[in-house]
Amino acid sequence: MKNFIFIFFVGLFPAQQSWNLQQCLDYASANHPLIKQAAVAVHKNERLVTGAKGMLLPSVEAGMDHTYSFGSSINQSSNQREKLNTQYDRFYAKADWELLNWKNFLNISLSKLNKETSTYKLKQAQNEVKLNVIQMFFAYQNSRSWLDVLETQISGIEDQIKRTEKEVEIGSRPKSDIYDIKANLGTLQEQWVSAKNQRDLSKINLLNALAVTQDSVDFVISDEGIFSETEFQDPDFTKKLLEKNPAYQSVMAEIKAQEKRKDAARSAYWPTFNGSYSWSSFYNKVLGKDDIGAVGFSDQFAQNKNQSLNFGLSIPIFNKLQVKTSVEIAKLNIINSNYDKELVINTLTQSINSIKAQFLNAQEKYNLLDANFENQKLSFQKSEEKYKEGLMDAYTFFVVRNGWLQANYNLISSKNDVIQQTELLKVMETGF
Repeated sequence: MKNFIFIFFVGLFPAQQSWNLQQCLDYASANHPLIKQAAVAVHKNERLVTGAKGMLLPSVEAGMDHTYSFGSSINQSSNQREKLNTQYDRFYAKADWELLNWKNFLNISLSKLNKETSTYKLKQAQNEVKLNVIQMFFAYQNSRSWLDVLETQISGIEDQIKRTEKEVEIGSRPKSDIYDIKANLGTLQEQWVSAKNQRDLSKINLLNALAVTQDSVDFVISDEGIFSETEFQDPDFTKKLLEKNPAYQSVMAEIKAQEKRKDAARSAYWPTFNGSYSWSSFYNKVLGKDDIGAVGFSDQFAQNKNQSLNFGLSIPIFNKLQVKTSVEIAKLNIINSNYDKELVINTLTQSINSIKAQFLNAQEKYNLLDANFENQKLSFQKSEEKYKEGLMDAYTFFVVRNGWLQANYNLISSKNDVIQQTELLKVMETGF
């Protein structure tokens, strides 16, 4: 319901909006084509379960035939062949029922497993989309932060040039200071062009990850909860995340399905027991003769009624090695699915451990930068005072000022990295 309301307002107000990470994840989970396709697969397998159960029911058919016969035919009154033109109408109803076929029961179990597998694959698709959105979201935030730093530097240098030009006029600054500052301004402007391009590309990548085709959204970071290092102290941390991951659950369900397919293939060795019932009646009329003694439709319909009940047992003896081949292929598919399981375990273990290591490193880096940030701030303030008093040349102050702005960006980027790894772990931690 929450996602529906969010999507409704997105369509109602197409103007520029601000989405945080959670809103991005909610939108992508509901609207990305990969997720929609996976949802269709779930609905399809739900229908296949119904179809498999339907095989336990009888099939019923009713119909009628209307036939004209010209030339030699059997006279229904005398039961002799004569040269007759006749009209023949038949009415029938019949039911066929497989009273016992083990394959039908196995197909029900298999269709349920296929539905379970498709449900896990839907969750897997959601996770993959979310992981991609998270990475693109923070790539955009970092590129935008770096562009803001460069714009702040350029703005500060332009003001610095104006002040220095006045100081040069009154003789308190050498003219070379202006040249040094303008040379650095040119370098920063080149960096700004590259940074702007990188920001635009990262936003395009983020919009693509969200499956949004119009650039009508701005993306902002809200305060996010951060994992504690104690979360990783559990020796079974990786194993628990692995077993809850839908990719792992999907491959396990697929192994069960392959085993059930083997049983279904083997069921072709077993006998089947069938039953059928039919009812019919007919009306016959000779054409081109004024047969006063002919029996009427209702009387013929009542007289010509016929019913039959049949039971049959079918025992397979030799089927050209087709069943044996199907069973052997099913066994090979089970082996192949177990190899898929090993690949999934290896990939997920690498991903979980990588995120864990990056989180711990990012958190350690952020703590160090945060602890040293106040010292860098004080250092910059002292340098700024020296520059204003003429105790520091413009180039040196430019270097100090750039270092201070770089420190600001490093702190923001480091915090973003911690939050990014936290969000990636949240997705990995969310089981089905």
